[in-house]
Amino acid sequence: MLDDRLKTCMEMVSGKGIVCDIGTDHALLAAELIMSGKCKKVIASDVKEGPLDAAQRTVKKYGISDKVELVLSDGLENLCLDDVSDIVIAGMGGETIVKILEKRIPELEGIRLILQPMSKPEILRKWLYQNVIQIKSERAVEDGDKMYTVICAERDIEESRELTEFETLAGFFENDDELGKKYHQKEAARLIKVGDSLKNAGKTDEREHCIAMSHKLMKGVEGIAAADIFSFLNEKYPFNLQEKWDNSGFLVNTGNKNCRKILLSLDITNFAVREASLKNADLIISHHPVIFDPIRKVDRFDPVYNLIENGISAICMHTNLDIADGGTNTVILRKIAQKLKLSDNIEPLEDSGIGFILEVEEPIDVDELSVILKKVFKAECIKVSRYGKRIISKIAVCSGSGGSLMRLADEKGCDAMITGDVKHDVWIDSNNRFFTLFDCGHFHTENLVLCELRRALEEKFPLLDVEIAESSVDPCVYF
Repeated sequence: MLDDRLKTCMEMVSGKGIVCDIGTDHALLAAELIMSGKCKKVIASDVKEGPLDAAQRTVKKYGISDKVELVLSDGLENLCLDDVSDIVIAGMGGETIVKILEKRIPELEGIRLILQPMSKPEILRKWLYQNVIQIKSERAVEDGDKMYTVICAERDIEESRELTEFETLAGFFENDDELGKKYHQKEAARLIKVGDSLKNAGKTDEREHCIAMSHKLMKGVEGIAAADIFSFLNEKYPFNLQEKWDNSGFLVNTGNKNCRKILLSLDITNFAVREASLKNADLIISHHPVIFDPIRKVDRFDPVYNLIENGISAICMHTNLDIADGGTNTVILRKIAQKLKLSDNIEPLEDSGIGFILEVEEPIDVDELSVILKKVFKAECIKVSRYGKRIISKIAVCSGSGGSLMRLADEKGCDAMITGDVKHDVWIDSNNRFFTLFDCGHFHTENLVLCELRRALEEKFPLLDVEIAESSVDPCVYF
């Protein structure tokens, strides 16, 4: 009577109390649960009267009207959850299941959730863990040429964690689940197609990340020695390139020999440490040093304290990442080159290698360039000199806070400079010189390097679970 999806749902039912079957359609699951003796009562609901009429016919056919309560309800809206031990939601999209559950979150504790999303299971998995609902088991089912998952989850406020992006895609199948392996193959193939679409849209970074995730779905995740990760970063972005005043390096070493999960963040804030802890990450790699000046006092508000307390190591790459080929300024140059035609005449801005000077093939109006820069850096707003040049040909670029290099850029014949975090006196100076400054934000001119870091790590260590921290966000909001 039941297909494999509903059979698997039925097998996961605890049988300890009343079962709620949400979106019951023909009440086939409800009938099988009662007739098999797995439970004594089922509340079967649907949002439309048509399916409930069909359910009523099923209930009458099997003579179980006294054991199956039919309710017209939008999800759990009209249902009493007293004495309910299990809630089954099958045959809906992952986003729809989320909308149904989020209205009754506090009442879900102690209730087993059996969920069978028809689409977007990754959204459902992520939401479950964000709401302290842990997946206890997961099984793949096959329906013709399609693969689905059935999730058994329970709310446990004592256990709090979050999923990495890879975990939301991979799920929690047993190692010997052959259908689970096939499910991963299907998901990997889907990601390849998504990657092709991203490539056609010119989104190279996202496409390469999709391919990397596809590879991990096929092969799984493995730990990499922390020393090997540091050696690779040192080879690609040599730490000896850093400025004398800088403090880049392996700044917090908690003794983790192997790293399975890595978080990338522009800054190591307490929010980043908490995210890393919830995702069981072993290492955070950041641009800004978590230790810069000598530490004279450490308290519980210090990210260094929280890193050590949670056993999370930290590697920080600051000016060495700005200077190195493939680092922060190189990424900016590449992003600008995707929007403007540049001449081949590109030179370093400063002798140390920080920043570039580039020339556009066709001079561009300052307003037009401003619009382009907002898109390049994904910035809500940018600042521009009031009295700078209107037509721009030669441009200096320096990520982060490069205002101190404005005079050097002017002396080298530049019309404008793209940087962030410009101080008031530098604005005054630039206006006095009729030099155009673009302040695109410290955060926005540097955060974009994290995609390149992720790409480099995934290319070198294909089975490493590495992701950009969701907490790596602009520390300011704009009104």
